[in-house]
Amino acid sequence: MTPCGPPGRYDELMLLALEQAALAPAHGDVPVGAVVCGPDGELLGAGHNDREGSGDPTAHAEVLALRAAAASVGSWRLTGCTLVVTLEPCTMCAGALVLSRVDRVVYGAADPKAGAAGSLWDVVRDRRLNHRPEVVPGVLAQECGEQLRAFFEAQRRLR
Repeated sequence: MTPCGPPGRYDELMLLALEQAALAPAHGDVPVGAVVCGPDGELLGAGHNDREGSGDPTAHAEVLALRAAAASVGSWRLTGCTLVVTLEPCTMCAGALVLSRVDRVVYGAADPKAGAAGSLWDVVRDRRLNHRPEVVPGVLAQECGEQLRAFFEAQRRLR
């Protein structure tokens, strides 16, 4: 079995993304994590939110995981790849997913306030764009949502 597990099995990948997300609060970031798996099941990249830590507004988990995967394969085209993320991508990340040509986007918790993979917008499946990845929503949604809820409850207690 490859690090990314058998095709179509996203629970194991989401657990890796949840591990990544758990790293973000150490530097004050919202716990969102992402991993990119290649067409042969190899783990190509991983990332977690790092906006606060790096001072970079584009340092979302998905963008960092895509950058790592592109560096790993030596190309910005990630055809055949799957990105797994704990929270539905925002518009910036959805755009990056389309532009990187990933085949599939798997997410855990829906984001009704800013989600761009079906909740508020549906950038990744917009027919006007030249690429439309498959979207698999709701994988380990409860676990992903709980990680976010716990973070924000802790933030409210600190105020």
